[in-house]
Amino acid sequence: MASPKKIKKEAKETAKVTAKDLAKKQREISVSEFFTKNRHLLGFDNPRKALLTTIKEGIDNSLDACEEAKILPDIKVQISNIKKSEDRFIVTIEDNGPGILKTHIPKIFGKLLYGSKFHTLKMSRGQQGIGISAAGMYGQLTTGKPILITSKTSPKMPAHHYSLVIDTQKNEPRIVKDEVVDYEVKRGTKVVIELEARYQKGRQSVDGYIEQTSIANPHADITYINPEDKEIRYPRASKELPIEPKEIKPHPYGIELGILIKMLHDTKSKNLRSCLTKDFSRVSTRVADEICEKAGLHGKARPSRIAVQEADALFKAIKLTKIMNPPTDCISPIGKNAIIKGLQKQINADFFTSNTRPPSVYRGNPFQIEVGLAYGGDLPEEGLIRLMRFANRVPLLYQQSACVVTESAINTSWRNYGLSQSTGALPSGPVLLMVHLASVWVPFTSESKEAIAHYHEIEKEIKLALQECGRHVSTFIKRKKRAAEEFKKKLYIKKYIPHIGIALKEILDLNDKQEQKIINNLTDVLERSRS
Repeated sequence: MASPKKIKKEAKETAKVTAKDLAKKQREISVSEFFTKNRHLLGFDNPRKALLTTIKEGIDNSLDACEEAKILPDIKVQISNIKKSEDRFIVTIEDNGPGILKTHIPKIFGKLLYGSKFHTLKMSRGQQGIGISAAGMYGQLTTGKPILITSKTSPKMPAHHYSLVIDTQKNEPRIVKDEVVDYEVKRGTKVVIELEARYQKGRQSVDGYIEQTSIANPHADITYINPEDKEIRYPRASKELPIEPKEIKPHPYGIELGILIKMLHDTKSKNLRSCLTKDFSRVSTRVADEICEKAGLHGKARPSRIAVQEADALFKAIKLTKIMNPPTDCISPIGKNAIIKGLQKQINADFFTSNTRPPSVYRGNPFQIEVGLAYGGDLPEEGLIRLMRFANRVPLLYQQSACVVTESAINTSWRNYGLSQSTGALPSGPVLLMVHLASVWVPFTSESKEAIAHYHEIEKEIKLALQECGRHVSTFIKRKKRAAEEFKKKLYIKKYIPHIGIALKEILDLNDKQEQKIINNLTDVLERSRS
């Protein structure tokens, strides 16, 4: 047992820890450090998903770059298994896009939260500036190897090659190698990442992801070489590029009080009326005056001098004012015909239909719902239907049960359309259903972007699109059943035509030749009625 003197000394030493000592331990957490310890938030929570997420981010970047440059995408994806290692792979993604300027390469691939799309309100696959740099960081974390980038912007310009790692404490790129190399393409970018992963076949694998990507992007030509060295080609089904979305300003209904206060302080407008009309979409001078009047503020007031209490009154006035929905040219739907072309090139079915809903709005953000449906053919008769979910043309393979798309499909009464359905489940039958959400800002449930959040407006539009496709497939199923019944009846009639010929021969005392003529005539009448 310690002496009283020793206990007193230890207590005194413990008491010496002051607020100043604790403050010394505090330091800023780099975003790279945070995601290094929380990589599951970005879709790197297991080796199988890590491989899929890496390829997903690379393909998304390539498609976005090609479409912005108005180039029909040619993308090559290769997964190579490193010899003597079952859990290490080299992922190579090449495209024919516009390339990347030399000065921008280190930041794009070696810094998290670096990009051009986060602050722009228009539809795009990537948004947060995390994707491809996070994939490189995961590769670095699991193998210690840098991310390799080769890019060429023009046939007349040299290709630049970088070898990069991320300094996770500073969230900054550290250049290992920077050199000019020979790259035998007119233009484009090639990314190579070595990582610890697991390759597995199936619908939730890289194989399924690339197949679904080709369906939602029929204008892309994708070549895929899997770890077994098998090459699979997904040729383009359309030579039409998607309509280019245009950037819009924030809609007043889509902002929160804190954002409004920040916009008032940051605006370049000299008065409140001008700020409302220039910094927001769909706010005319008349609407701006109405908002100011309801908020009890003068239109000529300086925005930067508006207090929090006045901003709160302004925020409430916006909600009480009727403002036109934001413009919808900021989104680019796949289109009814393109959806059917995409499905037809991958799915062997008897019937295809699609429906593109008119644009709608949630929280001031424009969005559009599209549904494609394939029925019959090689699709399995038994079991639940196959549901494919897309957001801004990107397949969502995980967290299906947590997604508003799945809930909307379950809550649709498919029995009304000729399909069997158990309570609280997807319908059964030979059906493939694809649902696409196009929006300037997709409300994902997490940073890994695997499920869409439950907004009433989105769920309503999905159900309306599903019901429209349901009516089309119901008509086809009824027509098919009717045709089958008619065919069955005609088979019975055809079976008894020879007996009718024999009976007529006996009644009318006909010869064999006359009997055969009657049989041929009756058969001909039956065949003509069938057509």
